Amino acid sequence: MTVTLADVAARAQVSPATVSRVLNGNYPVAASTRERVLRAVDELDYVLNGPASALAAATSDLVGILVNDIADPFFGIMAGAIQSEIGGPGGRAGGERLAVVCNTGGSPERELTYLTLLQRQRAAAVVLTGGAVENTAHATAVATKLRKLGEAGTRVVLCGRPPAPAPADADAVALTFDNRGGGRQLTEHLIGLGHRRMGYIAGPEERTTTRHRLEGHRDALAAHGIADDPARTVHGRYDRRAGYEATLELLRRETDLTAVVAANDTVALGACAALRDSGLRIPDDVSVVGFDDLPFSIDAVPALTTVRLPLADAGARAGRIAMGREEVPPGGIATIRGELMVRGSTGVPKGA
Repeated sequence: MTVTLADVAARAQVSPATVSRVLNGNYPVAASTRERVLRAVDELDYVLNGPASALAAATSDLVGILVNDIADPFFGIMAGAIQSEIGGPGGRAGGERLAVVCNTGGSPERELTYLTLLQRQRAAAVVLTGGAVENTAHATAVATKLRKLGEAGTRVVLCGRPPAPAPADADAVALTFDNRGGGRQLTEHLIGLGHRRMGYIAGPEERTTTRHRLEGHRDALAAHGIADDPARTVHGRYDRRAGYEATLELLRRETDLTAVVAANDTVALGACAALRDSGLRIPDDVSVVGFDDLPFSIDAVPALTTVRLPLADAGARAGRIAMGREEVPPGGIATIRGELMVRGSTGVPKGA
């Protein structure tokens, strides 16, 4: 049975005219209404009739790059590298493609909305960066959307993100970071220095990146017979303020911590500030480690021990695959490993 504009309007609980305004983009519509209409379009798999539907199998010169937070260097570096590979051979007008960075703000709803909009624009490629939300319903919705994009001729690449579960299209390529391995490296480095009382500042609980890095930390503890005390783990956002507040909470819970493992480098900066404000020296009293090796990490005082992820290289590779200028890795999945960078923020524990 053919889905009509009226069906979409009924599902979204708006008028048919409002649906037309959203789809045509020629009249201002409230953001909440727009999202409701696009969700209905997606759920009903509605396509325009007539000439527009005849064009549905064709792709445009548009490439979508989805990021959680463009202000975060982690995403900015990857997005910039992806965009640098978008032009050149394979494009249409003069070999150029239009790269659009879609900032989701970490919202699962916005992620799906952007994917729907990119599908309607017949994007040539879509690159999703960073960790995924660990929610079964959302993961299934994203996987279904990626399958539809692939069936319409859109190349889909996941950069720094685990492979999407079924029913994602088999052609979706995943360049995934070895977050478990990196987390294990950091904690083993601290254990090798003699640390046993380590606090861990984790990211948001619903993110795959958070879980994988924490699992690596716990794997290292278990391998060395060190108990994983739940009181030594605090979850927060991937930002400096969260690192600062979480460190104060860890110190309140246990005053004799000798090291802090931070979810990423930005969180680690907040941890360092909290330690200094608490009258503690780094690394003399407390060692600190981060993750990602963002550009500012080496300029921190002391320079930050961290795991370097090749963000620019991964982004450039994702861009080339999205443009069909690099072969897809075997099985459509490649694991990108990090490198431990030992700097001045870690040392032997006090009194060791």
